[in-house]
Amino acid sequence: MDSQQRVEGRPAPSLRAEHVTSGYGGVPVIRDVSISVGPKEIVAIIGPNGAGKSTLLKSLVGILRVTGGRVLLGEDDVTNHPPEDLAKRGVGYVPQVNDIFEPLTVLENLEMGGYLLTSAQVRTRVAEVGDVFPQLPPMLKRRADKLSGGERKMLAIARVLMLDPKVLILDEPTANLSPKLADALLTEHVKRLASIGKAVLLVEQRARAALQIADWTSVLVSGQTRLEGRPDELLRREDFEELFLGAGTSTPASPEEDDDKR
Repeated sequence: MDSQQRVEGRPAPSLRAEHVTSGYGGVPVIRDVSISVGPKEIVAIIGPNGAGKSTLLKSLVGILRVTGGRVLLGEDDVTNHPPEDLAKRGVGYVPQVNDIFEPLTVLENLEMGGYLLTSAQVRTRVAEVGDVFPQLPPMLKRRADKLSGGERKMLAIARVLMLDPKVLILDEPTANLSPKLADALLTEHVKRLASIGKAVLLVEQRARAALQIADWTSVLVSGQTRLEGRPDELLRREDFEELFLGAGTSTPASPEEDDDKR
């Protein structure tokens, strides 16, 4: 592993999955998937709808049970640890939906995100998170359900940042955003998170946009890794577009994959 990372020029992994198999009701959706992400690195997972991308993220953070392989945080085996334990250990997860508490204010959402901190620590972290997302401090008293789509997503990420995670796992952060807002979120905010030392693992349906910011990319098709490498290398491959669109795959999507849509 270490020698491979030196050859690739990638950082030592903060989080990695080794040959992970997982799914719903005992039916595998992803099979034998390996992936890693290290400090200051953005790793994008792309692929057609139903590929199992969100299933992979849910397996990494303990929402779905891993039935084969293992998940490591640093050198610690955290396979099937509950999400609460992983949050305490420095893994922040932002789901595509249900990512904020709508009846609460922006400040109350941030306070909820810092539930493991003292009151003094919460105040400090609110200020620090405000430095990362300077649009948020002026709206601390605003109810979350009054925010725009872009503001809601910033709040969702900021809430997870309250515990200062080492690893950020983002599931479709640009979903339902306009192209302009989506590009701004990826090129400004996600890149900045990596620049301050976070390991960012990103599932993104806007493949071209993800490739522009990613340091490493994995293409998931029918629950398996079909391609991985640096974005510029993938774009030069003749089979990249075909694989991303799901052409040439014989395994039909399961109902769970159809529901997953990610």
